[in-house]
Amino acid sequence: MLYGEFFAEEFLVSKIKIIPLGGLGEIGKNMTVIEYDNDIIIVDCGMAFPNDDMPGVDCVIPDFSYVLRNKARIKGVVLTHGHEDHVGSLPYLLREIKVDVYATRLTIGLINNKLKEHRLLGKANLHSIKVGQPIEIGKFKIEFVHVNHSIPDAAALSIETPLGVIFHTGDFKIDSTPIEGDMIDIARISEIGKRGVLLMLCEGTNVESPGYTLSERTVGTTFDNIFAMNNDKRIIVATFSSNIHRIQQIINSAEQTKRKIAISGRSMENVISVAVELGYLKISKNLIIDINTISSYTPSQLVIITTGSQGEPMSALSRMASSDHKKVIISPTDLIIVSADPIPGNEKCINNVINELIKKGAKVIYETLADVHVSGHACQEEIKLIIKLISPQYFIPVHGEERHLRGLASIAESLGISKENIFKLELGSIFEVDNQNAKISGKVPSGTMFVDGLSLGDSGNIVLKDRKLLSQEGLVIVSAVVSSDMCMLLSQPDIICRGFFFTKRQENKIISEILSCAVQTINDYQTHDLSVLKSKLKNNISQMISQKTRHNPMVIPIITEV
Repeated sequence: MLYGEFFAEEFLVSKIKIIPLGGLGEIGKNMTVIEYDNDIIIVDCGMAFPNDDMPGVDCVIPDFSYVLRNKARIKGVVLTHGHEDHVGSLPYLLREIKVDVYATRLTIGLINNKLKEHRLLGKANLHSIKVGQPIEIGKFKIEFVHVNHSIPDAAALSIETPLGVIFHTGDFKIDSTPIEGDMIDIARISEIGKRGVLLMLCEGTNVESPGYTLSERTVGTTFDNIFAMNNDKRIIVATFSSNIHRIQQIINSAEQTKRKIAISGRSMENVISVAVELGYLKISKNLIIDINTISSYTPSQLVIITTGSQGEPMSALSRMASSDHKKVIISPTDLIIVSADPIPGNEKCINNVINELIKKGAKVIYETLADVHVSGHACQEEIKLIIKLISPQYFIPVHGEERHLRGLASIAESLGISKENIFKLELGSIFEVDNQNAKISGKVPSGTMFVDGLSLGDSGNIVLKDRKLLSQEGLVIVSAVVSSDMCMLLSQPDIICRGFFFTKRQENKIISEILSCAVQTINDYQTHDLSVLKSKLKNNISQMISQKTRHNPMVIPIITEV
């Protein structure tokens, strides 16, 4: 049934709006709002890893302010697959609104587990959807279309509206020999394209790579060879916890070489538990052992599957590298495989971890040394094929940094899509399309929210700015006691300096000068307005330190009246 037949009773006057709230100009936190008439659906709700400029931040999520302002219009959240960059911020959205969530079976299983951790199961109605099974959400008719990716149950979305079909690729690749299930449903994608597609949203994470992405089975062959050639070593493999295909191949290689498997990392334990329960991982009985028992086995009898492939500071692999892991002590009998490609911005973190592991005598194998990782994203020829099959009227590149978006736009144009019909959006852009034309009509609030423990902050968060200042310039605390009647010093101020001295001699000298400046300031400004006195202390001491040291530490005056 064509979309025009499905909605024939409606008078087509409304517009479709596409509003990206995450995933454009960046890697991760993918989230797109799609509107028709008075109905809204949200495609994906992801998070991103913090970078070096975000000290103390646990994860980064989209700004939900536009969604919350329009929460009465939201008919559902549709998830393309279970990776954190597509589902990781869902618990934070569900703290604010209760909404229906639609996804394939494994993705629902992972979400269910995540919401249990956040104690939010009652905040969402979870709907497990089969590929090829059309569902109606408000005025949208949606079909999940099977694609290959680095996690099972990944899907593209065919979204029918009264104005035409929107095709969203999700994350995809073309794998003719997948670890689990069938290859991408090329036939169905071709059928959708032949019926006519108004708009295509295409991911471009791997658009700079020519040719085709290697099959996931390539990694399995590499694992088999590495395991067989290192039968005297304990093998530790770090990968994404959600890369279930990769975990299955590690399990297969371990079983072939008669090794037991221990799991390290809470997220790894949780995902493996869900995947086994739902039948997406096949593990022989008694193959998995408790990590507390690894001392009972020789190195040649063990494989440890761990989190930390991105060098995250608190991950299991990072704790092993810093000798801070309670159960795993790295030694020259260890072979460590980092089975992941660094997310842009994480290169320094993972390189530091690798170097620390090598210092401890371990042998480390990573992507540049062997085929221990293949991408879950399409290369140029695969992207060209899918765009050609869909043949959309309008095209929007999504999921990537500026270079990825431009690369996708260039490919689309080379395949005959008019340059005027290719729209490169920014976060918060409002793309509108109707029967007459398409345009970018404005912007909505968008940006970044930081998660730190149980608290949230926006991109202008003063706490984050203070943390950056402290990490770069250090801290000076000036504590003084004054009389409540005359506001005169009752004792010598205490000076505490942290973070900007290199020798004890330098520290003693500048502390003496800070002390003199503080005493003189308090004596000069004998005021009962403590806020004025604190301001004068902060300004005078900051200026003096800058002149003497060319440093600009944070200065915190503490005045106590007695």
